[in-house]
Amino acid sequence: MESPDARNVVQLDAFKPRLSLSVANAKITHGGFDGPGYDNCSGYGSRVASLGSDALSAYETLDPPPHYDFYTKTEVFGRQRRFRPSLYQLHNDPKDSSPPIYEETNAEPIRGEDSSEEDEEEQKEPPSEPTRFGWIHGVMIRCMLNIWGVILYLRLPWITAQAGIGLTWVIILLSSCITGITGLSTSAIATNGKVKKGGTYFLISRSLGPELGGSIGLIFAFANAVAVAMHTVGFAETVTELMYEHGAVMVDRINDIRIIGIITVTCLLGISLAGMSWESKAQILFFLVIMVSFASFIVGTIIPASPEKQAKGFFSYKADIFATNFVPGWRGPDGSFFGMFSIFFPSATGILAGANISGDLKNPAVAIPKGTLMAIFWTTISYLIISATIACVVRDASGLLNDTLLSNSNCGDISCQYGWDFTECIANETCLYGISNYYQSIGLVSAFAPLITAGIFGATLSSALACLVSAPKVFECLCKDKLYPFIGIFGKGYGKNEEPLRGYLLTYVIAACFILIAELNTIAPIISNFFLCSYALINFSCFHASITNSPGWRPSFKFYSKWLSLLGAVICVVLMFLLTWWAALIAFGVVFLLLGYTVYKKPEVNWGSSVQASSYNRALSQCAGLNHVEDHVKNYRPQCLVLTGPPSSRPALVDLISCLTKDLSLMICGNVVTAGPPQSVAQEASSERHVTWLNKRKVRSFYRGVVAAELRTGANMLLQGAGLGRIKPNVLLMGFKTNFSSDTPQALSLCFSDAFDLRYGVCLLRMKEGLDVSQSPQSHGERRISAAKMNLLLFSFLLITEKKINTQSKFLYTSCLSNAHKFNQRLTTGFQKAQGKKTIDVYWLSDDGGLTLLLPYLLSRRKRWARCKVRVFVGGDADTREEQKQECVLIAHPGVLIMSTMDRLTYCLQLSMTPTFDSVRSSVHRFEKMLDRFRLDTNPKQDCDSGSERQQEEPWRITEQDLERNRAKSLRQIRLNEVLKDYSREAALIVITMPVGMKGACPNTLYLAWLDFLSRDLRPPVLLVRGNQENVLTFYCQ
Repeated sequence: MESPDARNVVQLDAFKPRLSLSVANAKITHGGFDGPGYDNCSGYGSRVASLGSDALSAYETLDPPPHYDFYTKTEVFGRQRRFRPSLYQLHNDPKDSSPPIYEETNAEPIRGEDSSEEDEEEQKEPPSEPTRFGWIHGVMIRCMLNIWGVILYLRLPWITAQAGIGLTWVIILLSSCITGITGLSTSAIATNGKVKKGGTYFLISRSLGPELGGSIGLIFAFANAVAVAMHTVGFAETVTELMYEHGAVMVDRINDIRIIGIITVTCLLGISLAGMSWESKAQILFFLVIMVSFASFIVGTIIPASPEKQAKGFFSYKADIFATNFVPGWRGPDGSFFGMFSIFFPSATGILAGANISGDLKNPAVAIPKGTLMAIFWTTISYLIISATIACVVRDASGLLNDTLLSNSNCGDISCQYGWDFTECIANETCLYGISNYYQSIGLVSAFAPLITAGIFGATLSSALACLVSAPKVFECLCKDKLYPFIGIFGKGYGKNEEPLRGYLLTYVIAACFILIAELNTIAPIISNFFLCSYALINFSCFHASITNSPGWRPSFKFYSKWLSLLGAVICVVLMFLLTWWAALIAFGVVFLLLGYTVYKKPEVNWGSSVQASSYNRALSQCAGLNHVEDHVKNYRPQCLVLTGPPSSRPALVDLISCLTKDLSLMICGNVVTAGPPQSVAQEASSERHVTWLNKRKVRSFYRGVVAAELRTGANMLLQGAGLGRIKPNVLLMGFKTNFSSDTPQALSLCFSDAFDLRYGVCLLRMKEGLDVSQSPQSHGERRISAAKMNLLLFSFLLITEKKINTQSKFLYTSCLSNAHKFNQRLTTGFQKAQGKKTIDVYWLSDDGGLTLLLPYLLSRRKRWARCKVRVFVGGDADTREEQKQECVLIAHPGVLIMSTMDRLTYCLQLSMTPTFDSVRSSVHRFEKMLDRFRLDTNPKQDCDSGSERQQEEPWRITEQDLERNRAKSLRQIRLNEVLKDYSREAALIVITMPVGMKGACPNTLYLAWLDFLSRDLRPPVLLVRGNQENVLTFYCQ
């Protein structure tokens, strides 16, 4: 049979480094090693240790200069990725062949074993790059097309007639300021790190976290899908009007819009499914059409007006007409500044069209800022120019060639100066033309009206196509993050560009449904509010990331201000309610509903958001602020340091203290690791799996592990070093060591004395079935965990030795790991269940400051313990029974402990604690027998000097003098154990004052024997409590 040592040698040998030929033949450059050997310097010390100290000169260091590969998560085709050497490799002895267990493996195939596979990989051609766009093609043109919409052609002349040129410019500039501020915030966020797919959702979620990012991502994708229908219906309405002008009718107006809309969105879907390259070509075509229509409009304003155009109100550039149109001319119920602003602002909500395809950009950090800001600038200029030049049309005109000015007529209108009299239609409000009445005024002014119609088609179709592409891109990233259920099926990408084909089909279905409605007047405000909500969160994200002063906030775009971003966020929220208050409420309702779901589910993602940085700042500020507040007995809270070891090994101890401290005070689980190799011991002490276990169990506790030579030393380290400022432990809790009498004497030096010296309260929990589930051979769960561990070890051995694992082994590994994990999560204790109508028996035998009484009261406030009555037992003399009872009632008055019901506490059931020898004779015999192995041998033939020397070497030994000196206390503990059995057999919990052993008078072994005998053979859990003799209860209100 193979010895255990031999087996260990085999396992360690599997981790031994092998010198790779690539390392041996690697070139030494000025900066370090150049070659595969150096690139893989993070694997188990294999490359570093193999070189040896002789191979390194003063300039041939293993500590490399900064390199891009050390910080990126992606690999470059054609070369092997470099890895930063670990601290273990730089610091430890190269001859050490046993790396720590936390070292990551980046092992490469050994030369000669799998060289054929490597040669085949080297001969492969690099994968073809998907289509990527620059800042002009990918962002600027796309944003400009989305901003130029139907409102530019059909509503801007009417807005100019209502608000006048001056206020129209104010509306345009105010809208541009909002979008400009949002563009600056977007630029700052986009340049703070590598931007991937997801656009607006990616920017917000990686900045503010999954809670707000997920909700905004979902509604933003939905708003884009509905916007496809809105723009398509706008196109269909224009086509329908043209058909009606020429007498072409298919069914009726509503059904014609539906038919044309469905056909149009189907064609747009085909363009999108063809790929981003075809979609971008279509966008270029639409852009050229719109530019030609603009040119036609500008040329038309210069060309002298014909009599037909003059009859419709166009007189070319005239100063007096410009002056008349410069001032407002409000008409109708919407005739107000905010009424016109609400109509115009949706045209400016296309600035995120470029950011939404961030995954298809060559360099998003450069393209998004430059393209977005340039698009805002040029579209603002175009809106200002068109609103100024359209003012060459009067507000009202009849369109009749017979309305020329007569010589004897009394005309006071501006058109009278140019030989036309429109006063009759103005008086009767029957004018059909002019910028106040005719929406097609831009077509009237243009040199060639069909080009304006083509521009309308290009604007509507380009906006619809941009939204049709944006919605699936955003939704794909949201689906891959798995924040919400039932949407993961839409996250699958196809082709070299990972196109979300399923997302395209979903967007098409949503758009088709809204197209069939054919009336979007009530839906359009909701879409605008969703876009405004996204803008508000982008601005707030920039502000929040800046105000937290997180070191991770380092945008390369410097032309932003956190206060300007905050102003932009506030303005966006205000505008949401000014535009359509009920739509704003719907938008915020959806956001908060999705936010609540995400907060409740707590998705397992960590993106380093500014919310996390803000939480740290608030916690640090509050902790520092407590230093200015003195302690007061009314604010006393039991802040517990619990020596649990690995928390999962003592779940009962964790659950009980969690009931005491949850949402009330501090709890720290301490783990003292004393055995094992140095590297594995350090890893065990600081392992994140302990924190993960606490979080999965929903225990609000910190974890702190230390490495020490013995338990007492480690506990002393925790007692003195745990906590922060005034948030530090004041109560030490431990589980009782049931096998202390069979353990070695050196292990009996417990930390009670050290805790008392540091003014800690001390608690000790004992349960009949024990606390440590990891060492219980009777536990069925332990057998399951052990089996899982054995299978995991088997899998690791196959991985190390064979390098190949079949499908069955992988299934075994996954199954065993899952079973072990599920059992650990399902492992329940009695303290996790409702206790029912039982009692919490409190034996307040010595006044320790009130901690013995305070802990059960705090426990009774919990829902699981609310039905339990608290019974307080106090020992004393029969002569002073009534006096002591009245004092106990005063101390435990409901005004002090804030008792909700008087009958919950049964006060002062007096017990006679004076034992008689006859009643405890058998118990005394068992107690003395338990102490036999710890007694000092008092053989008369032995030299007295040798006996005293032995006692000095082994101070835990018990002499006859120690037994006689502490005889009364020993009998008291023996008698008290019988009382507990008589009165508290059916209690849910027994809380009893812990005796104190005096230094130099009571050996450690005798003191532990007291605690053991006091709490043994009891069915309920026993919590021994000793305060630090300072008040934790008070009579007074100040």
